[in-house]
Amino acid sequence: MSGAVIPQGRAKRADRRRTLVTPEGIALQIVLASRGSRFGALLIDLTIIFVSIIVSSIVLGLIGVKLWGGKGGDAGAAQFVVIVWLVVIWLTRYAYFLFFELGPRGATPGKRMTGIRIAARSGGRLTAEMVLARNLLRDIEIFLPLQLLISARGIDGTDYTGLAAGLWFLLFALLPMFNRDRLRAGDLIAGTWVIEAPKRKLEAALSTSGTALRGASSTTGAVYKFSDAELAVYGEYELQTLERVLREGRPEAMAAVQDAICRKLGWNPGAGDERAFLEAYYTQLRARLEAGMRMGKRKADKNTGTA
Repeated sequence: MSGAVIPQGRAKRADRRRTLVTPEGIALQIVLASRGSRFGALLIDLTIIFVSIIVSSIVLGLIGVKLWGGKGGDAGAAQFVVIVWLVVIWLTRYAYFLFFELGPRGATPGKRMTGIRIAARSGGRLTAEMVLARNLLRDIEIFLPLQLLISARGIDGTDYTGLAAGLWFLLFALLPMFNRDRLRAGDLIAGTWVIEAPKRKLEAALSTSGTALRGASSTTGAVYKFSDAELAVYGEYELQTLERVLREGRPEAMAAVQDAICRKLGWNPGAGDERAFLEAYYTQLRARLEAGMRMGKRKADKNTGTA
Protein backbone atom coordinates (compact mmCIF):
# COMPACT_ATOMS: atom_id res chain seq x y z
CA MET A 1 0.00 0.00 0.00
CA SER A 2 2.91 2.35 0.71
CA GLY A 3 3.88 2.38 -2.98
CA ALA A 4 0.55 4.03 -3.86
CA VAL A 5 1.09 7.00 -1.55
CA ILE A 6 1.61 10.25 -3.44
CA PRO A 7 4.56 12.32 -2.09
CA GLN A 8 3.42 15.41 -0.22
CA GLY A 9 5.37 17.80 -2.49
CA ARG A 10 3.87 16.28 -5.64
CA ALA A 11 0.36 16.41 -4.16
CA LYS A 12 0.78 20.10 -3.33
CA ARG A 13 2.00 20.81 -6.83
CA ALA A 14 -0.99 18.95 -8.31
CA ASP A 15 -3.28 21.14 -6.20
CA ARG A 16 -1.75 24.17 -7.91
CA ARG A 17 -2.37 22.95 -11.46
CA ARG A 18 -4.85 24.92 -13.54
CA THR A 19 -6.04 24.98 -17.15
CA LEU A 20 -5.56 28.25 -19.02
CA VAL A 21 -7.60 28.69 -22.21
CA THR A 22 -6.18 31.08 -24.79
CA PRO A 23 -8.39 33.34 -26.95
CA GLU A 24 -7.82 30.81 -29.76
CA GLY A 25 -9.50 28.14 -27.62
CA ILE A 26 -6.30 26.22 -26.83
CA ALA A 27 -6.17 24.66 -23.34
CA LEU A 28 -2.78 24.94 -21.62
CA GLN A 29 -1.79 23.35 -18.33
CA ILE A 30 -0.06 25.73 -15.90
CA VAL A 31 1.08 25.56 -12.28
CA LEU A 32 0.35 28.40 -9.87
CA ALA A 33 3.32 29.80 -8.00
CA SER A 34 3.61 28.75 -4.37
CA ARG A 35 3.12 31.34 -1.63
CA GLY A 36 6.72 30.84 -0.53
CA SER A 37 8.15 31.60 -3.98
CA ARG A 38 5.97 34.72 -4.28
CA PHE A 39 7.09 35.96 -0.87
CA GLY A 40 10.72 35.25 -1.73
CA ALA A 41 10.39 37.13 -5.04
CA LEU A 42 8.88 40.15 -3.27
CA LEU A 43 11.72 40.21 -0.72
CA ILE A 44 14.33 40.11 -3.50
CA ASP A 45 12.59 42.88 -5.45
CA LEU A 46 12.18 45.10 -2.38
CA THR A 47 15.85 44.57 -1.51
CA ILE A 48 16.87 45.62 -5.03
CA ILE A 49 14.62 48.70 -4.81
CA PHE A 50 15.94 49.63 -1.34
CA VAL A 51 19.59 49.28 -2.38
CA SER A 52 18.93 51.28 -5.57
CA ILE A 53 17.33 54.09 -3.56
CA ILE A 54 20.22 54.15 -1.08
CA VAL A 55 22.90 54.22 -3.80
CA SER A 56 21.13 56.89 -5.87
CA SER A 57 20.52 58.97 -2.71
CA ILE A 58 24.21 58.85 -1.77
CA VAL A 59 25.37 59.74 -5.30
CA LEU A 60 22.87 62.58 -5.75
CA GLY A 61 23.51 63.77 -2.18
CA LEU A 62 27.24 64.10 -2.87
CA ILE A 63 26.50 65.98 -6.09
CA GLY A 64 24.09 68.29 -4.26
CA VAL A 65 26.59 69.01 -1.45
CA LYS A 66 29.29 69.83 -3.99
CA LEU A 67 27.01 72.20 -5.90
CA TRP A 68 25.68 73.86 -2.74
CA GLY A 69 28.76 74.02 -0.53
CA GLY A 70 31.54 75.05 -2.87
CA LYS A 71 32.69 78.59 -3.52
CA GLY A 72 29.98 80.41 -5.36
CA GLY A 73 27.66 77.45 -4.77
CA ASP A 74 24.72 77.24 -7.11
CA ALA A 75 21.56 76.93 -5.00
CA GLY A 76 19.39 76.53 -8.08
CA ALA A 77 21.45 73.57 -9.32
CA ALA A 78 21.33 71.97 -5.87
CA GLN A 79 17.54 72.32 -5.81
CA PHE A 80 17.41 70.71 -9.23
CA VAL A 81 19.39 67.75 -7.84
CA VAL A 82 16.76 67.40 -5.09
CA ILE A 83 14.01 67.31 -7.73
CA VAL A 84 15.96 64.68 -9.67
CA TRP A 85 16.30 62.64 -6.45
CA LEU A 86 12.53 62.74 -5.86
CA VAL A 87 11.89 61.63 -9.46
CA VAL A 88 14.42 58.79 -9.12
CA ILE A 89 12.75 57.62 -5.89
CA TRP A 90 9.34 57.64 -7.54
CA LEU A 91 10.56 55.81 -10.63
CA THR A 92 12.46 53.24 -8.59
CA ARG A 93 9.40 52.47 -6.51
CA TYR A 94 6.77 52.34 -9.25
CA ALA A 95 8.46 51.96 -12.65
CA TYR A 96 10.54 48.99 -11.46
CA PHE A 97 7.59 46.58 -11.40
CA LEU A 98 5.93 48.07 -14.48
CA PHE A 99 9.08 47.91 -16.60
CA PHE A 100 9.92 44.28 -15.85
CA GLU A 101 6.39 42.84 -15.73
CA LEU A 102 5.46 44.44 -19.06
CA GLY A 103 8.51 42.83 -20.67
CA PRO A 104 8.38 39.62 -22.73
CA ARG A 105 9.03 37.47 -19.64
CA GLY A 106 6.35 39.11 -17.48
CA ALA A 107 8.62 38.90 -14.44
CA THR A 108 10.78 41.11 -12.23
CA PRO A 109 14.34 40.01 -11.31
CA GLY A 110 12.97 38.57 -8.06
CA LYS A 111 10.36 36.53 -9.91
CA ARG A 112 12.95 35.26 -12.38
CA MET A 113 15.21 34.14 -9.54
CA THR A 114 12.36 32.22 -7.91
CA GLY A 115 11.09 30.79 -11.22
CA ILE A 116 7.70 32.52 -11.45
CA ARG A 117 5.98 35.05 -13.72
CA ILE A 118 2.74 37.04 -14.23
CA ALA A 119 -0.03 35.79 -16.56
CA ALA A 120 -3.50 36.97 -17.49
CA ARG A 121 -6.24 34.73 -16.10
CA SER A 122 -8.20 35.19 -19.34
CA GLY A 123 -5.42 33.45 -21.27
CA GLY A 124 -4.88 36.58 -23.36
CA ARG A 125 -2.01 39.03 -23.52
CA LEU A 126 -0.85 40.69 -20.32
CA THR A 127 -1.82 44.34 -20.76
CA ALA A 128 -0.39 47.55 -19.32
CA GLU A 129 -3.69 48.14 -17.51
CA MET A 130 -3.43 44.79 -15.71
CA VAL A 131 0.15 45.38 -14.60
CA LEU A 132 -0.63 48.96 -13.53
CA ALA A 133 -3.69 47.90 -11.51
CA ARG A 134 -1.94 45.07 -9.64
CA ASN A 135 1.01 47.28 -8.75
CA LEU A 136 -1.03 50.31 -7.66
CA LEU A 137 -2.93 47.97 -5.31
CA ARG A 138 0.42 47.05 -3.72
CA ASP A 139 0.46 50.51 -2.12
CA ILE A 140 -2.88 49.82 -0.45
CA GLU A 141 -1.87 46.27 0.52
CA ILE A 142 1.64 46.88 1.86
CA PHE A 143 3.16 50.36 1.77
CA LEU A 144 0.32 52.46 3.22
CA PRO A 145 -0.34 50.28 6.30
CA LEU A 146 3.41 49.97 6.94
CA GLN A 147 3.79 53.75 6.76
CA LEU A 148 0.95 54.11 9.25
CA LEU A 149 2.57 51.55 11.55
CA ILE A 150 5.87 53.42 11.48
CA SER A 151 4.37 56.88 11.99
CA ALA A 152 1.55 55.96 14.42
CA ARG A 153 1.72 57.65 17.84
CA GLY A 154 -0.76 57.00 20.62
CA ILE A 155 -2.16 60.12 22.31
CA ASP A 156 -3.54 58.46 25.45
CA GLY A 157 -1.30 55.41 25.51
CA THR A 158 -3.59 53.40 23.23
CA ASP A 159 -2.34 53.28 19.67
CA TYR A 160 -5.55 52.69 17.74
CA THR A 161 -3.96 53.88 14.50
CA GLY A 162 -1.18 51.33 14.81
CA LEU A 163 -3.68 48.59 15.66
CA ALA A 164 -5.87 49.48 12.67
CA ALA A 165 -2.82 49.60 10.39
CA GLY A 166 -1.69 46.19 11.67
CA LEU A 167 -5.12 44.65 11.02
CA TRP A 168 -5.20 46.30 7.59
CA PHE A 169 -1.81 44.82 6.72
CA LEU A 170 -2.76 41.35 7.99
CA LEU A 171 -6.04 41.36 6.08
CA PHE A 172 -4.32 41.83 2.74
CA ALA A 173 -1.25 39.73 3.63
CA LEU A 174 -3.41 36.71 4.52
CA LEU A 175 -5.82 37.06 1.59
CA PRO A 176 -3.84 34.60 -0.65
CA MET A 177 -4.22 32.00 2.12
CA PHE A 178 -8.00 32.03 1.82
CA ASN A 179 -8.61 31.69 -1.91
CA ARG A 180 -7.93 28.64 -4.04
CA ASP A 181 -5.84 30.44 -6.66
CA ARG A 182 -3.57 32.21 -4.10
CA LEU A 183 -4.59 35.62 -5.43
CA ARG A 184 -3.67 38.82 -3.66
CA ALA A 185 -5.99 41.83 -3.96
CA GLY A 186 -3.99 43.22 -6.89
CA ASP A 187 -4.45 39.96 -8.81
CA LEU A 188 -8.20 39.93 -8.12
CA ILE A 189 -8.62 43.47 -9.44
CA ALA A 190 -6.26 43.13 -12.40
CA GLY A 191 -7.40 39.69 -13.58
CA THR A 192 -3.95 38.15 -13.24
CA TRP A 193 -2.30 35.27 -11.45
CA VAL A 194 1.29 34.28 -10.78
CA ILE A 195 2.44 31.01 -12.32
CA GLU A 196 5.57 28.90 -12.35
CA ALA A 197 7.94 29.65 -15.21
CA PRO A 198 9.76 26.74 -16.85
CA LYS A 199 13.12 25.85 -15.33
CA ARG A 200 14.78 25.39 -18.69
CA LYS A 201 14.41 27.77 -21.60
CA LEU A 202 12.69 26.14 -24.55
CA GLU A 203 14.95 27.93 -27.02
CA ALA A 204 17.99 26.32 -25.34
CA ALA A 205 16.40 22.87 -25.63
CA LEU A 206 15.58 23.38 -29.29
CA SER A 207 19.07 24.65 -30.12
CA THR A 208 20.59 21.38 -28.84
CA SER A 209 19.93 19.64 -32.14
CA GLY A 210 19.85 22.73 -34.35
CA THR A 211 17.10 21.21 -36.53
CA ALA A 212 14.44 23.73 -35.50
CA LEU A 213 16.45 26.73 -36.67
CA ARG A 214 17.05 25.07 -40.04
CA GLY A 215 13.36 24.12 -40.18
CA ALA A 216 14.07 20.46 -40.97
CA SER A 217 11.86 17.67 -39.61
CA SER A 218 13.68 14.63 -38.24
CA THR A 219 10.44 12.65 -38.70
CA THR A 220 9.48 13.34 -42.31
CA GLY A 221 12.51 15.17 -43.65
CA ALA A 222 10.32 18.14 -44.63
CA VAL A 223 11.99 21.54 -44.46
CA TYR A 224 10.01 24.46 -43.02
CA LYS A 225 11.41 27.86 -43.91
CA PHE A 226 9.24 30.92 -43.36
CA SER A 227 9.54 34.27 -45.08
CA ASP A 228 9.80 37.53 -43.16
CA ALA A 229 6.22 38.38 -44.17
CA GLU A 230 4.96 35.03 -42.83
CA LEU A 231 6.75 35.56 -39.52
CA ALA A 232 5.56 39.17 -39.28
CA VAL A 233 1.93 38.18 -38.68
CA TYR A 234 2.69 37.20 -35.06
CA GLY A 235 4.35 38.90 -32.09
CA GLU A 236 5.57 38.32 -28.54
CA TYR A 237 2.25 37.17 -27.12
CA GLU A 238 1.81 34.48 -29.79
CA LEU A 239 5.43 33.45 -29.25
CA GLN A 240 4.75 32.90 -25.54
CA THR A 241 1.61 30.88 -26.32
CA LEU A 242 3.52 28.76 -28.83
CA GLU A 243 6.28 28.22 -26.28
CA ARG A 244 3.80 26.89 -23.72
CA VAL A 245 2.20 24.57 -26.28
CA LEU A 246 5.57 23.12 -27.31
CA ARG A 247 6.73 22.70 -23.74
CA GLU A 248 3.53 20.94 -22.74
CA GLY A 249 3.65 18.72 -25.84
CA ARG A 250 -0.05 17.79 -26.00
CA PRO A 251 -0.80 16.48 -29.53
CA GLU A 252 -4.30 17.98 -29.72
CA ALA A 253 -3.05 21.44 -28.69
CA MET A 254 -0.15 21.33 -31.17
CA ALA A 255 -2.51 20.28 -33.96
CA ALA A 256 -4.87 23.17 -33.14
CA VAL A 257 -2.05 25.72 -33.09
CA GLN A 258 -0.55 24.41 -36.33
CA ASP A 259 -3.96 24.65 -37.98
CA ALA A 260 -4.39 28.25 -36.77
CA ILE A 261 -0.96 29.29 -38.06
CA CYS A 262 -1.41 27.51 -41.40
CA ARG A 263 -4.79 29.16 -41.98
CA LYS A 264 -3.18 32.54 -41.26
CA LEU A 265 -0.26 31.86 -43.62
CA GLY A 266 -2.19 29.99 -46.32
CA TRP A 267 -0.14 26.82 -45.79
CA ASN A 268 -1.34 23.23 -46.00
CA PRO A 269 1.45 21.00 -44.61
CA GLY A 270 -0.86 18.14 -43.63
CA ALA A 271 -1.03 16.18 -40.39
CA GLY A 272 1.58 14.10 -38.58
CA ASP A 273 4.45 16.60 -38.38
CA GLU A 274 2.97 19.23 -36.10
CA ARG A 275 5.85 19.44 -33.63
CA ALA A 276 8.54 19.94 -36.27
CA PHE A 277 6.41 22.62 -37.96
CA LEU A 278 5.79 24.47 -34.69
CA GLU A 279 9.41 24.18 -33.52
CA ALA A 280 10.60 25.65 -36.81
CA TYR A 281 8.06 28.50 -36.66
CA TYR A 282 8.83 29.19 -32.99
CA THR A 283 12.60 29.32 -33.49
CA GLN A 284 12.47 31.47 -36.61
CA LEU A 285 9.85 33.82 -35.10
CA ARG A 286 11.91 34.22 -31.93
CA ALA A 287 15.04 34.99 -33.95
CA ARG A 288 13.12 37.62 -35.93
CA LEU A 289 11.65 39.28 -32.83
CA GLU A 290 14.99 39.35 -31.02
CA ALA A 291 16.66 40.90 -34.07
CA GLY A 292 13.87 43.48 -34.23
CA MET A 293 14.28 44.42 -30.58
CA ARG A 294 18.02 44.88 -31.07
CA MET A 295 17.13 47.37 -33.80
CA GLY A 296 14.71 49.19 -31.49
CA LYS A 297 11.50 47.59 -32.80
CA ARG A 298 9.06 45.50 -30.82
CA LYS A 299 5.83 43.81 -31.81
CA ALA A 300 3.55 43.01 -28.91
CA ASP A 301 1.10 40.81 -30.79
CA LYS A 302 -0.54 40.32 -34.14
CA ASN A 303 -3.22 42.94 -33.45
CA THR A 304 -1.29 45.82 -31.94
CA GLY A 305 1.63 46.11 -34.32
CA THR A 306 4.68 47.78 -32.79
CA ALA A 307 4.59 48.75 -29.15
